[in-house]
Amino acid sequence: MKRIQALDILRGFALVSIMLLHSIEHFDVYYFPEQLPEWMKSFDKFVWGIMFFLFSGKSYSIFALLFGVTFAIQLNNQKKRNKKFSGRFAWRMLLLFGFGVFNGAFFQGDVLGIYATLGILLIPLCKLKDSLVLAIAIFLMFLPSELLHLIYAFQHPNEEIADPVSWTYFGKMMEYIGAPNFWGTVQGNLTNGRTAVLLWNWENGRFFSILALFLFGYLMGKRNLFVWTTATKKFWFKAFLLSIVFFIPLYAIQLNMQNLIESPIIRRAASTIETAWTNFAFMTFLISGIMILFNRFNMNWLLYFSRFGKMSLSNYIIQSILGTAIYYGWGLGFYKLTGATYGLIIGLALTFLLGKFCKWWSLSHKYGPFESLWHKATWMGTTK
Repeated sequence: MKRIQALDILRGFALVSIMLLHSIEHFDVYYFPEQLPEWMKSFDKFVWGIMFFLFSGKSYSIFALLFGVTFAIQLNNQKKRNKKFSGRFAWRMLLLFGFGVFNGAFFQGDVLGIYATLGILLIPLCKLKDSLVLAIAIFLMFLPSELLHLIYAFQHPNEEIADPVSWTYFGKMMEYIGAPNFWGTVQGNLTNGRTAVLLWNWENGRFFSILALFLFGYLMGKRNLFVWTTATKKFWFKAFLLSIVFFIPLYAIQLNMQNLIESPIIRRAASTIETAWTNFAFMTFLISGIMILFNRFNMNWLLYFSRFGKMSLSNYIIQSILGTAIYYGWGLGFYKLTGATYGLIIGLALTFLLGKFCKWWSLSHKYGPFESLWHKATWMGTTK
């Protein structure tokens, strides 16, 4: 099947925006230097706010949605060859988990391991009727764990809430991330850091929303919605308009949640669910907007992102290695010196360098370095 350029563009866009967010966060080191001038601190707050508004919770959503799309395409390709894919996909997820462990050694915020684990669930779920898959995806987007918390909260509206458990583990991270000890950082990332990140994902309903996005992507890929036709053009224009219609009131509710819900215990659960849907609406706005700009208005400059998208696994891992080498104690320790503005500049510099690397690598290789390993290991022993 011919490669779909729009998917590479969207995947690349998500990857670049994730890298920029990671950079202003110092790859999970939320440290704000006091020695910066006041005007810089003020501008840092502006940069932080804009970047989080545009990409936080949206970029990962695009990445997760496209994971499901890719699964649908691969499944369909194997069906055309009259070959089973379930076992091969399970092996592929095990390999991805291995990449996640490697990436997590550098950056505790790795999502590859989570994707690999949840991805296994696509095997049984794809055998269900599409209408049931859609219903399951919608239900998961309401974050079942938070629904239970919300029911409990309505029964105990005056109960005091404790800090999230993940905070205890995140509070220990500077013991190894700030230290000039690479192997100590690796050990800390893979133990304390991994625990912190898994707990954080659970506390924010991410396990449910990621699987929901996998399923939405699977259904969209199955219907070839990322191939531009007369029918899909209508779909994307409708999606663009509806995303605006839903996002505006959802975002207004998000901003006023403090005033709308007095009880902290009710507000925490309701906010988590509401935020998931607000991010979903804005993600839809971004995806549909890019689809329309590229396919309808021939915005070919968007092809710049495709070089990142074609090597998304490699770029995701390489940015973790480079980013932590810049910010962590075992490297340059720039977390002590840079705020959000400098972080954004560094992120843009990394984008430029990785773009050059992708262009150079693609001249003589079909796949990125990690993609090549993944591809060969996935299909070893077959003629594909």
